[in-house]
Amino acid sequence: MQSRALEILVGFFVCLGVAAVFVLTFRVASLDSVGGGDKTYRVSAEFQNIGGLKAGAKVSLAGVAIGRVRDISIDPSSFQAKVTMDISDQYSKIPEDSSAKILTAGLLGEQYIGIEPGGMDDYLKNGSEITLTQSALVLENLIGQFLASQNGSSKDDKLADAIGKLADSLQSKK
Repeated sequence: MQSRALEILVGFFVCLGVAAVFVLTFRVASLDSVGGGDKTYRVSAEFQNIGGLKAGAKVSLAGVAIGRVRDISIDPSSFQAKVTMDISDQYSKIPEDSSAKILTAGLLGEQYIGIEPGGMDDYLKNGSEITLTQSALVLENLIGQFLASQNGSSKDDKLADAIGKLADSLQSKK
């Protein structure tokens, strides 16, 4: 009888461990709201380069997470990356002329979309498109520009431009 009680206790702890791994998986994947408890509206934006942005990445406004990237595809006419975002209905008063940037959390962290509000009285609604966008800053491209500037005739100007772009990108991430 004692071995049966021990088997039940071990089974209970195994189930508890599986449940903990399940919860931890959703926390790490930032899918806290699986099940769609919040109502959302969908907006899109086109970018020339999305870097390492992935579906499920956060969408933030003033540092506050307001939504998630739903889908990333290629627009067949412009050959740009079309990013579809789900934004929580509680943030329904975002001006229509707002801009979207692809930012990086930390120096080498995950990428996300940052919304900067505009000043119009009309607001984004389901199906709206954000037209003012800034693509991801790709570190490899900056390094390539820096190396190319070392070989050019006006290397001081190119080096200053590359360093200026890097400084601007680091300043916008603060």
